[in-house]
Amino acid sequence: MKATSSDENPANRSPGLSYQQLLDTDTKPAPPVLRLEAELDAAPSFVPRDQYTSQAFHDLEVEKVWKKTWQMACREEEIPEVGDHQVYEVADLSILVVRSAEDEIRAFHNVCLHRSRKIKTHAGRSEMLRCPFHGWTWNLDGSLQEIPCAWDFPHVDAKNYGLPAVQVGTWGGFVFVNPDPAAGSLEDYLGELPAHFERWPLEKRHKAIHVARVMPCNWKVAQEAFMEAYHVLSTHPQLLTGIGDTNSQYDVWGNVSRAITPNGTPSPHLDWDPSEQDQLDGMTNRYLDQDPAMVLPEGMTGRQLLGQASRVQLAPVVPGAHDLTDSELLDSFYYTLFPNFHPWGAYNRIVYRFRPHGNDPHHCIMEVMYLNPYRGKRPPPCDIHWLGPDEDFTNAPELGFLGRVFNQDAFNLGNVQAGLRAGVHENLVFANYQETKIRHWHGLLDQYIEA
Repeated sequence: MKATSSDENPANRSPGLSYQQLLDTDTKPAPPVLRLEAELDAAPSFVPRDQYTSQAFHDLEVEKVWKKTWQMACREEEIPEVGDHQVYEVADLSILVVRSAEDEIRAFHNVCLHRSRKIKTHAGRSEMLRCPFHGWTWNLDGSLQEIPCAWDFPHVDAKNYGLPAVQVGTWGGFVFVNPDPAAGSLEDYLGELPAHFERWPLEKRHKAIHVARVMPCNWKVAQEAFMEAYHVLSTHPQLLTGIGDTNSQYDVWGNVSRAITPNGTPSPHLDWDPSEQDQLDGMTNRYLDQDPAMVLPEGMTGRQLLGQASRVQLAPVVPGAHDLTDSELLDSFYYTLFPNFHPWGAYNRIVYRFRPHGNDPHHCIMEVMYLNPYRGKRPPPCDIHWLGPDEDFTNAPELGFLGRVFNQDAFNLGNVQAGLRAGVHENLVFANYQETKIRHWHGLLDQYIEA
């Protein structure tokens, strides 16, 4: 990749304002992180279909990706007390994340070293880690505590029967795990990401909403639908009056990519000029069967009104909210950390995580979290709301209007997988710029598969 300035950009772009030009019209100076630009040098434009359908390729991903990379396992607030634990599972891997001491988090392979039963099957709190099958027990630090009828196991040396450890690290209030004992540090893996979020600290949020659903598609199909704005024209047409979809900016840094999609500016696809009220309706996701959520006062733009309203709303819980720019309050900053973690920047609350559903390359788990800022004592984290396979996202009313938007996305995903399985063509093809994040991601995938 190479860095470029806003006035020296070799990429072919859509007509209309670039994102950097839109920042120039903001009511407050843009923070430096939004002025960064980093073009993608080279990455795949064509990706073989069987990477989404092949059991053999799924098995490669397990060995080369899921067993080798840093992955978000849970929030720190989900294990606040000593003995609290969470179970993170992906493919065949089951990892037990434990608050082993007040200031220490450990992670282990969630497998009893006697007969290989999972030690824990769900989140909870325990003074020790005891296998329900025969009662073999480990301390919270992973050391072996007890073997019932130890006299019958003279061949078991307790020093060699500690639970196999998994690397663990924290950032932004999240707990990350890496099954590879030889992997580099989480700090090195995150690269530029922490610096980008210094102004919007995720550790000062609480998990207010967490919705999950098994989707009828490969995990990459699902997450790629949330890595670009190219699909807005056909999938979310109700947004077009208030979203600069093809004016989005895409950047890459190491294991991290970013898209910035502006709101409060019309799509270049429109062949008419929407009024400021039309743009406001687009930003508030108004459907034709609904009254406007807000009526624009004379002399204001939709960006100005929503920016002002957002500052007032955030002021009780975000110090310095009145200094936030319109862009930070309104635009979509969607980051991806390879392989499957998608935190949104500024004060958009969304975080996504995608992973295979067991060892089935044709189904995956999609998770949506909302992280809310707070002041005072941190509210307790919400429980996960699992939707059934026949439920749509509006069955999670806590998602608000985004439930309807997610339904539009979900409508595509099973049909994409069905088309992939039909095998009509061998390669998927990606756009040079608007699908930068996807191309960058597949370049990283190639590196891991070839390693």
